[in-house]
Amino acid sequence: MLLLALALALPAAHADLDKIKQSGVLKVAVYNDMQPFSSKEGGIDIDLAKALAGKLGLGVALLPFEAGENLNDDLRNMVWKGHYLGYGPADVLMHVPVDKGLMAENKRVTIFAPYYRDRVRLVRDVRKIPSCESVDCLMGKKVGVEKVSLAAMLLLGEQDGKVRDSVKIYDTAAAAMEAFKAGELDAVLANQSEIEGAVRGDANYPLSELSFQRLPRQGWIVGLAVKKDNEELAKALQAAANDLEATGEMAKIFAKHGVTPTKP
Repeated sequence: MLLLALALALPAAHADLDKIKQSGVLKVAVYNDMQPFSSKEGGIDIDLAKALAGKLGLGVALLPFEAGENLNDDLRNMVWKGHYLGYGPADVLMHVPVDKGLMAENKRVTIFAPYYRDRVRLVRDVRKIPSCESVDCLMGKKVGVEKVSLAAMLLLGEQDGKVRDSVKIYDTAAAAMEAFKAGELDAVLANQSEIEGAVRGDANYPLSELSFQRLPRQGWIVGLAVKKDNEELAKALQAAANDLEATGEMAKIFAKHGVTPTKP
């Protein structure tokens, strides 16, 4: 009976990939306004989606969407079910945390192909803060963070709010970085990718690693997600991602957007 069940399941998995290939298009969900990974102007995830599809001999149809209240919502709406308003699902979702807990909570999806490790970093104007080895260097300075972000939580809560009076809240990390580059801030605490995409290696804006009690030092890894029974699609995308890594094409995509490719 087990062999019969497996035999019946295999054609369905192949049929799904075949259907995508017959359409000639890979539907890829990307987050709205997640610079430098995705925005109206483009981004790493958008270029990576096109490269992955190209390896499969397909074109790309992007499905931009606003993040839900949590990742479970995003996986439901964009991977395995679709939004109740009729948007989605896509064939694959970009920028999904490769996290055991998330995988355990979402049995209807497969999360795989890790392609980047992000971390929280401090960027400072070296002319205003010559060196920085702890949060003490931020006392009396103006430091930007994105509202409702890990960076904001860390900085506002560190050492019982020691540098709380130095913190300036912005709607997005991109807005904080714009204010920083305009000279309105002395530093910004944000994701490394968000910082690098904005400063593009400017020597006046070095990055520092600060130690926070509640910060995972290894950062977090992001990858792809497909519907659980789309096994052949997952295998094809994994092979495509491996090829992009081996040929250096993935590193070129990151470099195009000013971000250091960090292997998971």
